[in-house]
Amino acid sequence: MIRGHNLRITAAAAAELSRQAAVAGTPGLMHLDLLEGSCERWAIRLRPGHLAGAPLARADGVTLHAPPEQVPLLAGLLLDYKGDLSGGGFLIRAAEGVRCCACGASFSRGDGGEVR
Repeated sequence: MIRGHNLRITAAAAAELSRQAAVAGTPGLMHLDLLEGSCERWAIRLRPGHLAGAPLARADGVTLHAPPEQVPLLAGLLLDYKGDLSGGGFLIRAAEGVRCCACGASFSRGDGGEVR
C-alpha cells in the first residue's frame, strides 16, 4: 500500500468488490481510476483485475489498485456500496475539503484536485 494516502473501504463495498472480481475471474483484484465527472470534477470507475497501478487499499481479501498519479486525490475518502431491489452502486463519502455530488459517484477536492 502507498503510505500516507488511504482510501477506506466499507464492509459492503469490500463484499461487492470481491463479488465483481470473482465473477470476472480475477479474485481479489480490482482497479479504481478517476474520469472527468459531470456534476463534480472526478467520477470513479471500478473494473475487475489489476490494470496497472499501485495497491491503494485492501479489505476482506480484495486489493484495490489505482494509477499512482491519482492516489493523492483519493486520500481520506471512503468507498461505500449501497444496494436495493432496483440495483446498487458504489458511493464516495466525503472527507474534509471534499464535495460529493448527489449521485455519490463524483467528487471535487477543495485544493483543486489536479492530476500531475
